[in-house]
Amino acid sequence: MARSKSILTEARQIDRAVTLINLGARLQVLESETDLSYERLLRLYKEVAGKSPSKGQLPFSTDWFMTWQPNIHASLFLNIHEYLNKTSELEEIDTVIKAYQLYMEQTASQGLEPMLSVTRAWRLVKFVDNGMLTMTKCNKCGGHYVTHPHEIAKHFVCGLCNPPARAGKGRQAGALQMPSAANRQGLAHA
Repeated sequence: MARSKSILTEARQIDRAVTLINLGARLQVLESETDLSYERLLRLYKEVAGKSPSKGQLPFSTDWFMTWQPNIHASLFLNIHEYLNKTSELEEIDTVIKAYQLYMEQTASQGLEPMLSVTRAWRLVKFVDNGMLTMTKCNKCGGHYVTHPHEIAKHFVCGLCNPPARAGKGRQAGALQMPSAANRQGLAHA
């Protein structure tokens, strides 16, 4: 019985690793979220992705999530993640995977290029879990956005309600089309 359970667990971990690879996760994420050996993950990565994994360290700064467009994308992802955390009984990494898949569907349905990689999404959740980032409610639209934990919530206004002066200029720079006030309310209900 114990042997069949370990086989089932290993199969589940391989499925999880394949899903993460297909979503573009870095090898370090796979190492952190499975019990599979480095050598096995490396072979699996090469087989699934058809190439060797990227080298180098994972992004560690919280600053990327604070810039205008990345903040909007990170906030969308994190709202989906928090909703799934409250309404489902998934393991944490499976919640990240499902939330990321839903984030990708949402950006595609709006005709937008996703700015958040699954590795950054995973790192974002780690930052929130460790108290390095949090969610703060916008005083204008009521949506919840990724902020530093010391943000003064009483006066917080999000980047959609108060975009920077050059926001939305130039399609080649990955410009974001501003949603209507009704669409911004969607972030408030997530």
